[in-house]
This record gives sequence, C-alpha cells and structure tokens, in this order.
Amino acid sequence: MATVTFYEKPGCSNNTRQKKLLTAAGHQVVAKDILTETWQAERLRAFFGELTVRDWFNYSAPAIKHGEIEPDKLTEQEALALMLENPLLIRRPLMQVGDTLMAGFDQQAVDNWIGLQKIETASDLESCPRTLEKASCSHE
Repeated sequence: MATVTFYEKPGCSNNTRQKKLLTAAGHQVVAKDILTETWQAERLRAFFGELTVRDWFNYSAPAIKHGEIEPDKLTEQEALALMLENPLLIRRPLMQVGDTLMAGFDQQAVDNWIGLQKIETASDLESCPRTLEKASCSHE
C-alpha cells in the first residue's frame, strides 16, 4: 500500500472522510495543514497537472462564494498568486504518493491511482457540506 502525503484543512469534515477511505484501503496517511504549508508557485502548480485553472479552486472558499474571485477569468499566474496569498482557495485535498501528485478527491481517480476499497457513497466528498451562513470552520 501507499504512503499518502495529504494536504488538508484541519477540521474539514470531507477531508476527514477522505482520509478514512484511504486508511480503510490500507494506505498510510501523513496529514499536513494546507493553510500553514509554505507553498511556492511551481510546487503548487505541479499538483494540478492537466486540470483547467477553474478546477484548481475550492468553490467553498468564502472569496469565491461571495463573488470576489471568478476562477474562470484567471490566468494560471493570477490563480497561483491568489492561492499563495489565500490557501483557502486551493482545491483540497492535495495528495502526493512518491513523485505523483493529485488535487481533489475524485474517488474513481484515486481508486485508479492507488486503490480504494469498494465503498459506495452518495455524498460529495469535495464540496463543503456547510452553508456559508452556518460555516463554523476556523480560518474562514
């Protein structure tokens, strides 16, 4: 099984569920705080691979929900600069196994990559389940 470096927002319920899926499949998870990690643009960019710029973003971030940032209108450089300034904008989790990097938690993509147990879930494992009005996560 794999050792997964897992960049998360501590306290995020979806990140907690994602880590449980990984450990249930026998993977070792090394959790790191995405908000306090010292990111460099080149390193952060590597996690997004072939994703379009709009898919680099966490759409639960308050700045996006309030319309302050429109990911569809940003260049790669603008997007990275905003994420370095405000890591809440980064799509979570960021994961690394060896030299391979991934952003987000698409169960099928993760299963194809490192393997997951066949656990059926109807819930969205990426979008924050809390409404903006009821959000109680720290750092937001």
